[in-house]
Amino acid sequence: MPSAFHTHNTNPLSQHPQAWERASKVKLLVLDVDGVLTNGQVFIGAEGKEVLKAFDIQDGFGIKLLEQIGIPTAIITGRTSKMVLARCQELGIAQVHMGVENKALALGEILKSLGLSVTDCAVMGDDWPDLKMMRSAGFKVCPAQAHEAVKETAHFITENTGGNRAVREVCDLILKAQNRYEELLAQVFA
Repeated sequence: MPSAFHTHNTNPLSQHPQAWERASKVKLLVLDVDGVLTNGQVFIGAEGKEVLKAFDIQDGFGIKLLEQIGIPTAIITGRTSKMVLARCQELGIAQVHMGVENKALALGEILKSLGLSVTDCAVMGDDWPDLKMMRSAGFKVCPAQAHEAVKETAHFITENTGGNRAVREVCDLILKAQNRYEELLAQVFA
């Protein structure tokens, strides 16, 4: 079983060098939506259509910070949602694949279009449909509430749950592992 861990210490380098090393090589962040960017709840209105999704602002800002240092984010989700598309457009995420049955195949298409290999990416999922696309990723990540089978596969389990700053936690780890966190934070005070 891979050694998954939580970030109870503010210095992941000292306690978890494998995840730190993997995060230092990430060139693409790939995210599922429900249970990762959202808390996994789906609100269905009287007409039988999805009416609401909640996204965490800090997750979005983390995605924008990665983009600033040249690490794009891609979305691969099994559901189709205008709300997800609107949020991705707002964040500048160009690679958005919705209604996907075979997430591993979609990941392969994204990697080919960007000229990257599967070991160049971090993949964050929370349930069985994400396992196949996570299988070969260089850095496998899941939120705290992920299904047990996904946690057993992950290199890194966030302290936060999906839709509640779990993605930001991963973005910050990547930024720190690639020695860009302090530089970006300093720009806030410039």
